[in-house]
Amino acid sequence: MIAVLQRADDASVTINNELTAETGMGLMILLGVAAEDEEKDAELLADKIVKLRIFEDEEGKMNRSVTDVGGEILVVSNFTLLAAYRKGNRPDYMQAAHPEKAERLYEYFISCLNKQITVVKHGVFGADMKIKLTNNGPVTIVMDSNVLKQPKR
Repeated sequence: MIAVLQRADDASVTINNELTAETGMGLMILLGVAAEDEEKDAELLADKIVKLRIFEDEEGKMNRSVTDVGGEILVVSNFTLLAAYRKGNRPDYMQAAHPEKAERLYEYFISCLNKQITVVKHGVFGADMKIKLTNNGPVTIVMDSNVLKQPKR
């Protein structure tokens, strides 16, 4: 499971010219589910994300988590994060989970965040979405659940 986190002042999702979800200060997360992913991947990522200290404290140091600052989260599914691009010029998405599995794990990931964050909003799985974001920093971090499963050194 791959998550792209962006520290945001605000973020929103629009579908068919209709505002679907919007958040204030916090995180915008694009989430890609791989074919081999399971519930544990969602749990590991969600737990790491809510504890990640990427918000500034009074001294300007990144020392606070999204929970520490009372931030909100917007999650959007994005299978293109699993693109294989090494061979040829047209990416393939064979590493992405089938839609049924991906949607189930996407929803599970959101439920894991909901256990720890007051405001978690999301896009619509599989929809053609327009995303607006005011990236703060910019701070953008790519997380892979496979990295989190490796032994700590």
